[in-house]
Amino acid sequence: MIFDWNTTAALASVQDLQPESPLTLTGEGLWVCLISSGSCTASLAELSPSPAGSSLILPPRSASAGHLILCRAPLLLEPAGACHLLCLQLTGQASAQFLAGLPELPFLARGETCPAAAELMGQLAAEASAPGRSRGKSQLAFALLCELSGADSAAPALPPLVQQAMEDMRAHYAGLYGVEELSQRLGVSKSHLVRTFTAAVGVSPGRYLTTVRIEAAMRLLLHREYTLDVIASLCGFSGANYLCRVFKKETGKSPAQWRALAGHSMRPLTPEENRREQELFI
Repeated sequence: MIFDWNTTAALASVQDLQPESPLTLTGEGLWVCLISSGSCTASLAELSPSPAGSSLILPPRSASAGHLILCRAPLLLEPAGACHLLCLQLTGQASAQFLAGLPELPFLARGETCPAAAELMGQLAAEASAPGRSRGKSQLAFALLCELSGADSAAPALPPLVQQAMEDMRAHYAGLYGVEELSQRLGVSKSHLVRTFTAAVGVSPGRYLTTVRIEAAMRLLLHREYTLDVIASLCGFSGANYLCRVFKKETGKSPAQWRALAGHSMRPLTPEENRREQELFI
């Protein structure tokens, strides 16, 4: 075979759901969930490593009929009464690139801004059980990604101050001393920043910064054989002991336990991650 289309885009699974209680979607790749009736909230169920400088991780977001939820796993869906969702799991290089380009997770898309998405998802769901046809499924999966690429966000825009704070924390988590310094960088008082950020996001900026640092530690645990002292310094923790305490509190596992469990999925760092790492060492 000259070209394997499944490496570009493929349909991994289909779930037609009418959940009565919270459920979690797992597995690799991109989850695309169309809400056809009712409403639910969507959020990342637990911390997991994201590429450096990637999507803003947001608290649970409410989505209603006509919206599409785009996210990686583990995606927690909590129904608000009766609701129906069609959820597709897409894998392949194009799906990974699409996921890496999402500005926030979970990303809520307005269905009217990607009108062909629902039809393409229906076709993919119908093809899921058909034997063979992998080429046709891959073509439909790629077409769905192209259609979704033009979708507008259905979520209310974050206040500019909150957006700037999130971007600053994700860009400078290693050297940022805390919320006091962050507020000075943004030219506002600490109390105003904490109040505005917490009202918009649902967590304090200090809590959000801790989450960003834990994600960074996960990336290094997953991709590098660094000592905990080195990882702590690269991620903005004062030392290995403090890193271990915070990591255990946030994930329920020690860094060593987490590295052992996640080691099977090791992969090289991306060029962007390598660049960031070199900058932090200088």
